[in-house]
Amino acid sequence: MRTSLTKVFFRRILWTDKLLKESYRQVTNFKPKRDEYRVDKLSGFKVSQRVPRTYFNQSVRNVRSSHLFFVAFIILNLVQGQFVSNVSKVGTTAAPFLEIEVGSRAIGMGGAFVAIANDATAIYWNPAGIARLPRSEAILIHTNWLVGTNFDFVGVVMPMGYLGSIAVNVISLSTDEMEVRTVQRPEGTGEKFSYGDLSAGLSYAKNLTDRFSIGVNAKYISQRIWHMKAKGIAFDIGTLFKTRFNGMVIGMTISNFGASLKLEGRDVFVNYDEAPQFGGSNDRIPASKLTDKFPLPLLFRVGVAMDILKSGSSRLTIAAAAAHPNNNTEYINTGMEYVFNKNLALRFGYKNLFTLDTEEGFTAGFGTKLKLPGGVALKIDYAYQDFGRLQNAQRFSLGLEF
Repeated sequence: MRTSLTKVFFRRILWTDKLLKESYRQVTNFKPKRDEYRVDKLSGFKVSQRVPRTYFNQSVRNVRSSHLFFVAFIILNLVQGQFVSNVSKVGTTAAPFLEIEVGSRAIGMGGAFVAIANDATAIYWNPAGIARLPRSEAILIHTNWLVGTNFDFVGVVMPMGYLGSIAVNVISLSTDEMEVRTVQRPEGTGEKFSYGDLSAGLSYAKNLTDRFSIGVNAKYISQRIWHMKAKGIAFDIGTLFKTRFNGMVIGMTISNFGASLKLEGRDVFVNYDEAPQFGGSNDRIPASKLTDKFPLPLLFRVGVAMDILKSGSSRLTIAAAAAHPNNNTEYINTGMEYVFNKNLALRFGYKNLFTLDTEEGFTAGFGTKLKLPGGVALKIDYAYQDFGRLQNAQRFSLGLEF
């Protein structure tokens, strides 16, 4: 059922794009007898005074209806997905640290950043976005995450002109050392153990046209707990398309596409007695316990973003992103960002609409951009994220443009 919905979804995208191009071509290719033109305030199209008003209005209505149907189709598909199965599949995938979202700016906007992706955190949200950065940029994030864990992200983006852009990034989730406890020795055995996850990636993106960009992020993934370890490789693929409809941007990504992970290490080795019922049998046969493989948290996202207000040095951007994970129900993130004086920003958002039993919800944040000597700019961002019974998480990000 999901496969058929996906086919209909992509067919609708192609049909909408074809309708937009046809409507625009019919209006702009009309040849008047005299050079009498005007710009329609509603659509922004340059049209002839001699174009019949009813014909032009019908073209605009076609364009509008196609966008409304496109957005409505996404929302209805997500709502319908909640009733396909009563099982959310939470906790059935490996490497959950890959789902921890990156960047105070993006979090402040409720995670609706797939179609924006215009800073160094695009490495995580949509690798196609790094192709649109005009300058080199670096970002450093440290967060005291939930239940005593530490989350870190470092990313550097380097534009290379016509050749595209490249980026490197490292994600880490770790804990301090803890006591090893057993049923027989609940106060501790005297040993210590730690837990750590790591992802190191290399990204590349390119603008194929002035409106369409594509990017990919290849990453090495490692999970470690005491003597056990799992490792693998995964890919993130993203696209960005800027439409002619008031500069609206559509973004799509597939994240964490790769093989399943399996824990291996010395803790699965045991001594096995093949015939314990017979005396004198060898009870020291080397053997190992079989561990299962678990898939990565595959995630498909589609988002839209548009500047609905532009006035001098001020700008108001709204965005929404729909997500289909393989380990949870579908959800929608929404957010907005208001920038004034080009250097100060205020953000609000709401996460995980339509998700079953979620603890996430309201988000907010602010940021500023300071110009430093030598043409360097320092970006400071803060975000507050509500986690319900888990209280909240507060994040700070530092970025440099150079």
